[in-house]
Amino acid sequence: MSGRTALIVALGLLAALVAASLLVSIPSPAEVRAWASAAGWATPVLFLLAYAVLTVAPIPRTVFSLSAGLLLGEAVGVVVAMVATGLSAALAFALARTLGRRWVERHLERTVVRAVNDRLSGGGTPGVISLRLIPMIPFAPLNYCCGLSAIRFRSYLVGTLIGSLPGTAAVVILGDALTGTTPPALLGVYAALAAAGGVGLYLVLHRTRVS
Repeated sequence: MSGRTALIVALGLLAALVAASLLVSIPSPAEVRAWASAAGWATPVLFLLAYAVLTVAPIPRTVFSLSAGLLLGEAVGVVVAMVATGLSAALAFALARTLGRRWVERHLERTVVRAVNDRLSGGGTPGVISLRLIPMIPFAPLNYCCGLSAIRFRSYLVGTLIGSLPGTAAVVILGDALTGTTPPALLGVYAALAAAGGVGLYLVLHRTRVS
């Protein structure tokens, strides 16, 4: 496909989306919440399963956390999002540890691979917490890296749950706020989390380097 043809196709798709938005009635966030509530227990259960399974792949977790707030509200949304986060992290860790650990062991003599392994393993729970607090670090790739390292599963899971809670709760609350209340200042929250994670990560790396 030539560049001109691709541009024409893109403009056509854009025009179709604009026309659809004008012709199709898009439900409001409050209406979406009402539909989810009408489904009863099936909504949180099915949403939890979808969240836990789909985020094993490199799909942005923020989308699911935001949806959790929109569909389930603050309290239930945070609980479901955190349970799904733990399950997804455990599944990804198990897959990486089972399928990829032998490959890593064969390459541990390489300086870069050994350095990453030592940092994750030596950092333990505080190291994982620090990494999870930094919003810019993708969820799934970090799961794989931890699974490929020699870090203990308990340290990894505890660090994941503690470090993921503040950011997850902030996004869930934003999703809930879309139904009518004022959204929180998420940028300020993320900046504070990134700063805390960066400081914590520096301290962990400095400690492992000294030891």
